[in-house]
Amino acid sequence: MIVMVNGERREVPAEATVANLVEELSGPPRGVAVAIDGEVVPRGEWAATPLPEGARVEVVAAIQGGSH
Repeated sequence: MIVMVNGERREVPAEATVANLVEELSGPPRGVAVAIDGEVVPRGEWAATPLPEGARVEVVAAIQGGSH
């Protein structure tokens, strides 16, 4: 099935969950946040949250920054 991930079309298995997608995109999920159709999905719910057909998924990784 097709979902939009960070604005790009991506094919995922029909049974894919948020946890599957995060693992595929970024490996271990440290510092990652996910929203489906504008709603943040708590990390504790990723494994039980399926990706709906046509969903708009945003996966954001936190990075450190600042002045040196």
